[in-house]
Amino acid sequence: MKLANPLYYPLAVAVSGFVLVLSVRLANIPVLLALPISAAIATSGAVFLKRIEPEDLGIGDPELEGEIITLKQQAQTLTQQAQMLRVEAGKVLVEAEQMDLLVSVQYACDRACELPSKIDLLVRKMKGGNTLLSIQDLEQQLQQVKRKLGNSSGIAASQMQTLADGLQRNIELVRGGESAKQAQVANLATLIVEVSGILQELQNKLRVVNLQDLQQTAELRSLTDELSYFQENADLLLTK
Repeated sequence: MKLANPLYYPLAVAVSGFVLVLSVRLANIPVLLALPISAAIATSGAVFLKRIEPEDLGIGDPELEGEIITLKQQAQTLTQQAQMLRVEAGKVLVEAEQMDLLVSVQYACDRACELPSKIDLLVRKMKGGNTLLSIQDLEQQLQQVKRKLGNSSGIAASQMQTLADGLQRNIELVRGGESAKQAQVANLATLIVEVSGILQELQNKLRVVNLQDLQQTAELRSLTDELSYFQENADLLLTK
């Protein structure tokens, strides 16, 4: 429960004062008994009002804060999705020869659960006055991704190319006057949607997989690898 000072919430104080007057004058409740009741109402009201008020991230950009709050909510939902998949995998992959695949699924799920903390890190950097990304930063990240792309193949190459395309778009947006922070948040939002889709596909396949079929188990492993690559993309997006 969030703590709240009733003095910051005049409505809660007004209601508690109204209840105090009614209790003493109309209900004839002793003042010494009515005061704690009134104080409890003020405190409870303040807690309720604080709970429903928009979250203030302290960034100083209401529009960007709204986007980040939505992003945090999406990341929390994704974390719950990953946790459920982790439990399901533990129930399905129980044979000794399946342990390697189980570890891969669990690792991918654990990495997906890191996204909320990565977003908190993003917020802390923004609050600290760090511009977080400039065109130079984006170009450095793009060069880093291109180097990895040259040494990648298959799913890894596909993911690196997707990230490279996203970074190139961000560079063009920033050059066109868009906020680098907004470009960063937009990239993370896209990444979360893609990770959620992979988690869902992985869960669907896990529920119907024939673990004696090598092709089907290879598809599961391919999805876990793809999920891990997305987490690496998130690390790149949040590392200067």
